[in-house]
Amino acid sequence: MSSTVKVRQKYQITIPQTVRGAVPLKVGERVEVSARGREIVIRPIVEIPRHQTWALTKEWQDQLAQSLRDLEKGKVRVFRSLKEAKRRLGD
Repeated sequence: MSSTVKVRQKYQITIPQTVRGAVPLKVGERVEVSARGREIVIRPIVEIPRHQTWALTKEWQDQLAQSLRDLEKGKVRVFRSLKEAKRRLGD
C-alpha cells in the first residue's frame, strides 16, 4: 500500500488515511524517522516509562520464560487461601 503526499513548510507531511488505517497510530504518539538509502522510513515506537523497564531485563525475561515452561509442564500448586500459601512458601 502506498500513497503520495506533499511535503509542506517545515518539511511536514500528512500520513494518508489508508496508511493510518493499516498501522495503529494515534495523535500524540511518537514515531521513529530514519533514512534507508534514499528512502525515508517512519515507524511507530512504543515508549516505556523508566520505572517499568525492569520487565525488559534479560534476567526478568528468563524468569518469565521459565515460569511459562513450568506452567506448560503442569508444575503448578493451587492454594486454598493466602494463609496456606504463606505457610507453604514462607512469609
